[in-house]
Amino acid sequence: MLVIVTFSGGLLLGANDAKAAWSLDPLMRKAEKRYGRSGPAKDRLHAWRDLLENGRRMTEREQLLAVNHEINQQIRFTDDSALWQRRDYWATPLETLAKGAGDCEDFAVAKYFTLVQLGVAREKLRITYARALDLNQAHMVVTYYETPDAEPLVLDNLRDEILPVSRRKDLDLRYAFDAQGLYTLKGGTPKRVGDTAKLPVWQGLLARMEREGFTL
Repeated sequence: MLVIVTFSGGLLLGANDAKAAWSLDPLMRKAEKRYGRSGPAKDRLHAWRDLLENGRRMTEREQLLAVNHEINQQIRFTDDSALWQRRDYWATPLETLAKGAGDCEDFAVAKYFTLVQLGVAREKLRITYARALDLNQAHMVVTYYETPDAEPLVLDNLRDEILPVSRRKDLDLRYAFDAQGLYTLKGGTPKRVGDTAKLPVWQGLLARMEREGFTL
C-alpha cells in the first residue's frame, strides 16, 4: 500500500542521499548468502546483475527500455500487507528481486537505483507520486527528464511501453522527489516545495541498502 505523507515546506532526502554507486561482487555475495545460492531468487538476482553489467554498453534510451521491461517481468505486484505484513514498506532492490514481488513503490525504487547504477544522471530521474485514474488509487512511477525542461517519460509497472506523460491520460502526477528536493506537479510544471527534511520511509530504505552492501 502506498501511504502518502502530508507535507508543508518539504519532506525529503538530503542532497547526497540518493547517490548510489556500489561494487556488485560483494553485494551479490551477501545476497546469495541471505537468499540462497539456487532457486528463483538467485535467478532473478543474477538477471539483474547481468542487466547492470551489460546495460553500460547501451544508449540511455535503451537503458530505460531494458530496465523498465526487466523489472516489470521479474516482479509481480503484491500489496505490502500480504508481502511484508505491514501497511507501508519500501523494499530495497535486493529485497524486491529476492521476493519476486512488490507494490508500485518497490518497482519504482528498483528502477530508479538500477538506472543510477547504469550511469543515468540523477538530475534526470525522479520518483513520482501519481493518481492512477482507471484504478482510482495512489500510484508511484519513475519519471525521466532528458533535459531539465523536457516533457518527462514515465517508467511504470502498469505497462512496458515508455510514454511521455501527455500520453498517459490514465495518470495524474501529483508530486515528485529526487536528490535535490520535493516538487509539486500541479499545473504540469514542477515547482520545488522543500529541500532537506526527512522522509522516514526513504531514510529507512537507504539504511537497509547500506547494510546490504550498497554504497550510498
